[in-house]
Amino acid sequence: MSTFDPDALECLAAIVEEGGFERAAQRLSITQSAVSQRLRALEAQVGTVLIVRSRPLKPTPAGQLMIKHAKMMRLLRADLEKDLKELAPSSAASARGEERISVAINADSIATWALPALDGLARGGLPIEIITDDQEFTHEWLREGQVLGCVTSLGQALRGCRMEPLGVMDYVLIAQPGFAREHCPRGLNTQNFHRLPFIAFNRKDHLQHAFVSEAFGLQRVLLKQRFVPSSEGQVRAVLAGWGVSVVPWLLVRDLIERGELVDVAPKHRLGVALHWHCWNLSSDVLDALSTALRAAAAHSLRPPA
Repeated sequence: MSTFDPDALECLAAIVEEGGFERAAQRLSITQSAVSQRLRALEAQVGTVLIVRSRPLKPTPAGQLMIKHAKMMRLLRADLEKDLKELAPSSAASARGEERISVAINADSIATWALPALDGLARGGLPIEIITDDQEFTHEWLREGQVLGCVTSLGQALRGCRMEPLGVMDYVLIAQPGFAREHCPRGLNTQNFHRLPFIAFNRKDHLQHAFVSEAFGLQRVLLKQRFVPSSEGQVRAVLAGWGVSVVPWLLVRDLIERGELVDVAPKHRLGVALHWHCWNLSSDVLDALSTALRAAAAHSLRPPA
């Protein structure tokens, strides 16, 4: 098997991660011409095109495999650096600034329990990159090899990966008290849900529909929706009287206790089971990530069924 130039592999990853040759050159502190030369040399060695020159740039299937290999090499270097620091702290080389240990985590977990879980690793020098997406889609980043692990609602292990349940995140339907008194004084019911504007994260957010469907035993519901692509932003929009929203109970429990928000469907909570998937590799860094997320989830989430 051929040995691939680590600099060329990092160059390929940087082009895709940064979305272009110019930004990749800036990140790697080389010229744009050098970026193109490294990519051409790698494509010549592999024997196929690795990037589709489109808008936005996209890796080909071969390119995805090479990016996954580049990230595995990052992981090995991160493991080596960790071991060197433990053996000889004063002599360990620092990680190259452009290298990132990437994980995909859903926005609601980032807004509630996941960041404290990673605090010690980040302060310890791990060059972590968190990519956010809906919990139903974070696993696609792992499937494509763009991250080494993900928090997702997918309960089936991906090929080449290991999986463990983290726990259940409970969701509640909230409204600003004045909005609730005017539009749903008796709470959410089958007569008023279709008139209420629901604040969703984005068009991939199915939680609003799932909550109403489960609460009333309906197969299909139509909702009026507004979109705010931030968990905290959804809460702020509700506080401003934009409508109602299904959000994590962890995120709003204090606001509900203080009376700044009300639960307009107090008899129903939607539970979303979360899982941690990561590459099935022997790695101290992966083990540390898994341990940190597992411990934080056990403290914050409802135990898995």
